[in-house]
Amino acid sequence: MKKKRLLMRSIILILLIGALGYTLYSNFFVSKEKVKVGSKAPDFVLVDLEGKEHQLSDYKGKGVFLNFWGTWCKPCEREMPYMDNQYDYYKDQGVEVLAVNIAESNVAVQSFVNKHELSFPIPLDKDRQVLNAYGVGPLPTTFLINPDGVVVDITSGTLTERMIRDYMEKIKP
Repeated sequence: MKKKRLLMRSIILILLIGALGYTLYSNFFVSKEKVKVGSKAPDFVLVDLEGKEHQLSDYKGKGVFLNFWGTWCKPCEREMPYMDNQYDYYKDQGVEVLAVNIAESNVAVQSFVNKHELSFPIPLDKDRQVLNAYGVGPLPTTFLINPDGVVVDITSGTLTERMIRDYMEKIKP
């Protein structure tokens, strides 16, 4: 009886040590592919507040200012009016803004949009799949995608209106 119990405990201990080893290995030694400058932007399909689908590949031929944000994020809130001003100017010049909201309710996002009178598309990433595919860390993070679908710059943190204008010039067709 004691030998059987010792054997079972040993097997359980070996399994736990194996699981711990695998977890440490996969977290620290396996490279997690993040989107990098010069790489093709991963395609995605997200739905906005009006129920319209936005597929990144549909914007081929246009520059895409892909911004990840949240309503609770103060730096995100500060840059939104600047993004909207520049969107009004550049939307007829072949530059699209996609401001992807991360995992928030439609009510919270709609309230934010109304408060700031935003006019650009706001796709909703309810399950964080696009956020994870792009390897986004802190919010706000913006990916500048050229008309060929290649990421030409990545920036994290609050953007000034001048920075946004310069970035839109950089991706304009």
